[in-house]
Amino acid sequence: MMNFQIDDNHRLEGKVTHLECSKNTKKFQQLPSSIILHYTAGRDALSSAKYLCKENIKASAHLVIGRKGEVIQLVPFNTISWHAGKSSYKGRNGFNNFSIGIEIDNAGPLEPIGQSYSAWFGKKYPATAVVKATHRNEKVERYWHNYTEKQIDTVEKICELLLATYPSIKEILGHEEISPGRKQDPGPAFPLDNLRSRLTEERDSEEAFTAMKAEVSVPLLNIREMPSIQAEKVMEPLPEGTRLKILGERDGWLKVRTQVEGWVASDYVDIV
Repeated sequence: MMNFQIDDNHRLEGKVTHLECSKNTKKFQQLPSSIILHYTAGRDALSSAKYLCKENIKASAHLVIGRKGEVIQLVPFNTISWHAGKSSYKGRNGFNNFSIGIEIDNAGPLEPIGQSYSAWFGKKYPATAVVKATHRNEKVERYWHNYTEKQIDTVEKICELLLATYPSIKEILGHEEISPGRKQDPGPAFPLDNLRSRLTEERDSEEAFTAMKAEVSVPLLNIREMPSIQAEKVMEPLPEGTRLKILGERDGWLKVRTQVEGWVASDYVDIV
């Protein structure tokens, strides 16, 4: 179960590995206003994270997300990391200074070789791990390393938490959007447009629902981490009569807050 919180030192709590990236000490001079998503273009999450922490490497990030959904934090969320480089978007430049960088373990573009596909560093991948798609900044289809469902779910969960913790964050962008032509990540295999649409709609929905409350109307009601019957439960079932604050709605589910935040089926609560 993915259950994260951010502590007073701007570090992620939960099932998280913390590495010390001592080269990054400068604090944000203004609150972060963007989240930038990247792929690592590396062999695995841990080796990529350790590489980014090397003193002689002029790159870093706040988080690295592995293919099984594992999370590694390198830099606190109130500190500048070096993930964006030369960057510009809608009149703003130098995104390192006001954005949180999330690196996702992924090899990036692949080249077909026989029955497999090769990354730039020589590792081979089977066809089941490959997506053929056209990059948003290109016109020709290419082969790309896929992202796992656990990765995507973890990225969404963390972005949701960051948006809630830092209301100054107004947008989620890909490196490819702030450095077009120079960078291609996270690439077309990652559902960036869908993810930010869901999170934006959810935030707008939360603003609309802030005054609404509900009450559990069945003997026991499961509360889940995502709006899906397959999603993990975030705590024991809620007994009948439990009061809930409604935060949002999606496809027959309500995002609610009680002792924790989670999603419940809307058919089993009464608005009060």
